[in-house]
Formats: sequence, structure tokens, C-alpha cells
Amino acid sequence: MSPRREKLTSPQTRIALARGNRPVQHLQPVPEPVDTEAARALFRAQRRNAVRTVTVLGVLLFGLSGSFALFPTLGDLQVMEVPVSWLLLTVAIYPLLFGLALWHVRSAERLEDRAEAAVRDEPGDRPAHRVDGTS
Repeated sequence: MSPRREKLTSPQTRIALARGNRPVQHLQPVPEPVDTEAARALFRAQRRNAVRTVTVLGVLLFGLSGSFALFPTLGDLQVMEVPVSWLLLTVAIYPLLFGLALWHVRSAERLEDRAEAAVRDEPGDRPAHRVDGTS
């Protein structure tokens, strides 16, 4: 008879298996039926924000590429023996993309803050305002 096989695991694996499956505690509650219209308004506002961001991204990327087609002299210009077009596409674009991402996240957070404030306000205190910033 062959010797009994032993299962070897790391201490981290044993700890993880001992914990078991725990339900996720940090999920947001599902909106109640009363909040359905507010959730839809927030979704529409955030969708408009996303479309605006993607449009700016497309203009930025295609505009930069199109500028090289319109102005071929950018390919001839060089800084330390590296074409300016390469520098723009490989170095200068990343801070612009980071700024665009930051702008998008901040505007989405503002929309959520407005929606949260609208839910907290009582209807009798002041006239209702829309989540997307329009009156």
C-alpha cells in the first residue's frame, strides 16, 4: 500500500479557507421604488457626462492625429533628434488624458452629490431641481 498523500497549503491559503465566504458589506442599497425616478435622472445625467467625455477624448486623439496630417512639418521638427510628432503622441498626451479622466470623475461625483442632496431635501422646503443641473 502506498503512503497516504498529504495536501500542503500555505498559511495564507489556510487562513483564507478558514474565513469562508462572507457577504459583501460595502454595496450600496438598491433604490426603493420611490427613488426610481431620481435614479433614472442621475443615470441620464451621468450618461450625458460620459458622452461629453468620450467626445472630448475623440476630438483630442483624432485632432492630434489629424493635425499631423494637416501639418506634415510637425514630423520634420525635432527636439534632441526625436520628432515632435512622436513626443506629442508618446509624452504630451498622457497628462491630457489624466486631466480628462480627473475632470470626468469630478463631474460624475458632483452629479451624485446633487442627487444625494435632492433626496435629502424635503419637497416642501424649496422647489425641486433636476439632478442634471437644469431648472
